[in-house]
Amino acid sequence: MSHRSSNIVLYTAPTPNGHKVSITLEELGLEYETKMVDMGSAEQKEPWFLAINPNGRVPALTDVLPDGTTIRLFESGSIQQYLVDRYDGERRISYAPGTGDFYMTNSWLFFQNAGIGPMQGQATHFTNYHHATEPQTYALERYVNESRRLWRTVDTHLGKEGTEYLVGSKCTVADIAAFSWANIAFFSGIDLSEFPRVQRWFNRLSERPGFRKGLAVPVKVSLQELSKDKAFLERNKEMIRQGMQEDRKK
Repeated sequence: MSHRSSNIVLYTAPTPNGHKVSITLEELGLEYETKMVDMGSAEQKEPWFLAINPNGRVPALTDVLPDGTTIRLFESGSIQQYLVDRYDGERRISYAPGTGDFYMTNSWLFFQNAGIGPMQGQATHFTNYHHATEPQTYALERYVNESRRLWRTVDTHLGKEGTEYLVGSKCTVADIAAFSWANIAFFSGIDLSEFPRVQRWFNRLSERPGFRKGLAVPVKVSLQELSKDKAFLERNKEMIRQGMQEDRKK
């Protein structure tokens, strides 16, 4: 699907990490082309995609540097940093390098990439896709409670700073990264209403046009409906099981 014409090509699927990049692109007002990766058929494991992202995950992004070199990027946080480094000269969603707010933005961006994403991702797995023949009680409690602890950290931070955003007085890539995972928190057994400041922060960001547009890339889906779709959950469960079996072989 062509979103707009540009050297930037986003390879993605309707996942929180994919939304981190599409929202960043929309908030920056950049032109880009979107190519949906069919994870149901394991397209992310095909040679053409592995040439872009050797880890076989979405999202990935290609662009052309000023010297004509094509760059292939993967890992959502790395892609976000690239986009603001190269294209956010007006500092729409970033702060100038060398400033305190710049370094704090990086801290919260890494907090999401190293904490919220991995913990909540595992909580999602054990909440929705674990097989009944496998032990899961300890793992489920571990990952859900750790995810709740991380969101409580965000909630406390927002209250202590008395700000509408994670850093300073404007939305940054750190907010975008955290928001994309807050958007599927319910899917991981987490109720954002437990964290009132996070809930207000989430509601506020949800009203931004760039966020609404980014969440519809590559296709608009209702996560609430999918969470109740037993056939969808079973397909994903089988896809995950097959992926685990392939990983064991390797």
